[in-house]
Amino acid sequence: MVNKLKYGNTNTFFIHGISGNLLVDTDYAGTLPAFYRAIKEQNIRINDITYVLATHYHPDHIGLISELMKLGVKLLLIDTQIKYIHFSDEIFSRDAHIKYVPISKENAVLVKCEESRAFLHGIGIEGEILSTPSHSNDSISLILDDGLCFVGDLEPIDFLDAYDNNVELKEDWKKVMCRNPKVILYAHANEKVVL
Repeated sequence: MVNKLKYGNTNTFFIHGISGNLLVDTDYAGTLPAFYRAIKEQNIRINDITYVLATHYHPDHIGLISELMKLGVKLLLIDTQIKYIHFSDEIFSRDAHIKYVPISKENAVLVKCEESRAFLHGIGIEGEILSTPSHSNDSISLILDDGLCFVGDLEPIDFLDAYDNNVELKEDWKKVMCRNPKVILYAHANEKVVL
C-alpha cells in the first residue's frame, strides 16, 4: 500500500512494508508542520516511518530529512548519492528564517543500487533502486514489483521525443521501462498510467 502525501510542492510517498516502511522524498525545509498535518490525515505516525529515501539531494526533496532523523527515522542513502548529500546546505544557509541542520551521513544506512533489492526485501518491500542520473548525478528511481515506479524529477516520459540528443535521459527511461512499470509517480507532476 502507498500513501501520497501532498503538503508543499513535492509529492511525497509513504510505502508500507511488512517489517518496515519507507518515505520517498520530503519537501523543502520549514514544512514540518504541514508534513505533520498530512501524515495525521492519513493515520500515519512518525514512528511508522522506518526509512526515508531521497530521489536526489535537491532542496525540495530533502528539506525535512535531518529533522526526521532526529525523530528516529533512518536515512536510506544510496551509494551513488554519498558525495551529493550536502548539495543543498549552502542553499538553505541563505535563508536565516530556516533552521536547517545538515544531514549526517554517519547515521545513514548505506546501500548500493545492486544490493537494493535484497535490502528492500528485508523490510517486506519488493522492488529495486536504479541510478537514473539524467536529472542530476545523484538521482535514483525506485521500481516496485507491483508496477509502481517513483522517479523523482526524471523528465516525464511524455516529453522524451522533445530531447533528440539527450542520450542519458533516453537511457534512464530505457532502464525504467524494461522493468514494466504500470504507474509512473513523479515528484512534481501527476502520475502516469503506462498502457
